[in-house]
Amino acid sequence: MEKEELLKEIEKLLSFDGNEVAINPDYLAYFDKEELTVILKTLQKRQDEMVERHKEWFMSFKWFMSFKQKPDI
Repeated sequence: MEKEELLKEIEKLLSFDGNEVAINPDYLAYFDKEELTVILKTLQKRQDEMVERHKEWFMSFKWFMSFKQKPDI
């Protein structure tokens, strides 16, 4: 991947919550491809960890809710 593509992928990962992130492309002069790749992989790992934590929370919540009594109708 070229540096510009890596920057776009980093922007996408930083924009995961719906707030668009734009990184000034002038910063590309300060990073080489390897550094940008490390940043991208780190963000991907953190995103994966967040997804896993959310799954764990959801499963715990689902388990808890399975014990709640259903209202009589």
